[in-house]
Amino acid sequence: MTEIKDSDREIHRFRLRLTVLVGLVFVCFGLLVARFVWLQVIQHDKYHAQAEDNRIALVPIVPNRGLIVDRNGVVLARNYSAYTLEITPSKLQASMDSVIDELAKLVAIEPKDRKRFKRLLEESRSFASVPLRTRLTDDEVARFTAQRFRFPGVEVQARLFRQYPLGEVASHVVGYIGRINQREADAIGESDDAANYNGTEHIGKEGLEKKYERQLHGTTGYEEVERSAGGRAIRTLSRRPPVPGSNLILSIDIELQKVVEEAFGDQRGAFVAIQPETGDVLAYVSRPGFDPNLFVDGIDSQSWNELNTSLDKPLMNRPLSGTYPPGSTFKPFMSLAALEYGLRRPSDAIRDPGFFMLGGHRFNDDKPGGHGYVDMYRSIAESCDTYYYQLGNEMGIDRLSAFMHHFGFGEPTGIDLEHEKSGVLPSKEWKANRFKRNRAAQKWVGGDTISVSIGQGFNNYTMIQLAHAIANLANNGVVMKPHLVKLIEDGATRQRTLTVPKESRRIPLKQENIDFIKSAMVGVTQEAYGTGRRAFANAGYISGGKTGTAQVIGLKGQKYNAHAIDERHRDNALYTAFAPADKPTIAIALVVENAGFGAASAAPIARKALDYYLLGKRPPPPKTDETAPGAKPTVTAARAGQAPKAAVPAAVPPKAAAAPAAPAAAASPLTAPVPTKE
Repeated sequence: MTEIKDSDREIHRFRLRLTVLVGLVFVCFGLLVARFVWLQVIQHDKYHAQAEDNRIALVPIVPNRGLIVDRNGVVLARNYSAYTLEITPSKLQASMDSVIDELAKLVAIEPKDRKRFKRLLEESRSFASVPLRTRLTDDEVARFTAQRFRFPGVEVQARLFRQYPLGEVASHVVGYIGRINQREADAIGESDDAANYNGTEHIGKEGLEKKYERQLHGTTGYEEVERSAGGRAIRTLSRRPPVPGSNLILSIDIELQKVVEEAFGDQRGAFVAIQPETGDVLAYVSRPGFDPNLFVDGIDSQSWNELNTSLDKPLMNRPLSGTYPPGSTFKPFMSLAALEYGLRRPSDAIRDPGFFMLGGHRFNDDKPGGHGYVDMYRSIAESCDTYYYQLGNEMGIDRLSAFMHHFGFGEPTGIDLEHEKSGVLPSKEWKANRFKRNRAAQKWVGGDTISVSIGQGFNNYTMIQLAHAIANLANNGVVMKPHLVKLIEDGATRQRTLTVPKESRRIPLKQENIDFIKSAMVGVTQEAYGTGRRAFANAGYISGGKTGTAQVIGLKGQKYNAHAIDERHRDNALYTAFAPADKPTIAIALVVENAGFGAASAAPIARKALDYYLLGKRPPPPKTDETAPGAKPTVTAARAGQAPKAAVPAAVPPKAAAAPAAPAAAASPLTAPVPTKE
């Protein structure tokens, strides 16, 4: 049977399908047009900017870091350029180890380079480049460049490196820079100066490099660079040059610094010299030192372990954070306090039997049988403990502590280095807080004052504090803030700015009292019985000084015998000085750890420092293997126009007067200090 087709119906269906199809085509075409309008018209600016960003890169230009020079222009920290081989982990197309192995065929890569790279890799972000080798030779750069296409993610970069040309000399002053770690990067990112550190990979870690980081860093510049699709730079479109960092002009005299460091030899200790009138720190020595160049590229584990585990603690900044009992160097300040409080006149004398009794306890002097009749002048020049046992007991700890506070004892000096310790100026309140968990030990007793009065007991100060106090005394009570950076020179304009333009304050003191204490300190070096006379014999100038010897550990009543005690438990040797005596231009405080008597171990170092600073005399170099033929001698010219200055003669000690009656004994438990020979 033949099927009859409905032609009209089929045509209608065909037309319907065709209409739907045409409509769908128009809808799709409309969507394409709408999308085209959206991208090319409405979002034109946005995508044009993105395209430009892909084509044009804003590349930061890291500024030259500022120089650090001494007061005479000797460079202590400088920059130099070199090529580095760097890897960006996120761009590698093969395993890290295989890439390094292939690179080692072109460039010398030692095991220590691999170890340092792995450590830096752990500290860095995946998209940041990490140096594998630094200081590439021209041949190594050429070999890698010819094969660069084989190593996506590996580049040779021209970088600025920090160098410390004098190595260990003044290392604790200058400090060092190092690669920015994640913690530091986070801190920079949260700071207001974050944009200025784009492209910067190193930052100050210690010393002045850290304290003056912002000034040394400078201002980052930028380049607009047109790039190819592969990310290669084609041409520079615009450039904003960087502003170099400011230069630091230190107050340090690096030749004086060298003299003192050589004078210490292998001994441990600290030395600070200050110009009283300005607060300029002329020398700042911490022995032993370290080579800051080790830290610039990332110190290797062996060197780090040697520095970090050494018993000599070469990384410790001793003048800033090492605290020591001042010993007898405290006595001139005790005498000055007695004069200011009206407790003593210069002519008042005591009879020293060689001991002082308090509460049934005997406090011995260092000289068996005593010093005889002793007035204030002789108590300082000959260093009589008994005189200060009595004086301290009469003065009391409250007045003692209040007076010493004026000279800066027990508080930071504000020197321009971080992490300065405040030391300990003991008082009743301090002891109560110190021994909160031991009520029996909280009470201040008479024996505590006796110990403090001769610079022992709870006394603990840094050498920068002690030098600052001597400088304040030498400057007649005018306090200048001690500082290592004298001038900051702007990197762009070369304009120089003083860091400490004026005095901080004045200590209310009577000039006649200051003059007397100074004359007694001159007696230390000039009188036949002066404890520093031997060290300063035939000096060619007159200086004031004070020797000191301070216990490191308590002996519990036993007699001190250096040969029977471990070397690191022996007494510390101290010396303080100012010179010339009539108008001091330098004040000194130093300690030689575990060296014994201050007169024998510390005073000779002070003599060498003053000989150089005042006379231009440098001690002969020690005879060692380093003085073999071919070694370069160090030549230092004498200071032009700096002749020794005349000093006032030492005051003649007044006649000894009758000894005053012994003070009443306090009925309290006591801990007797062991007297030590100066």
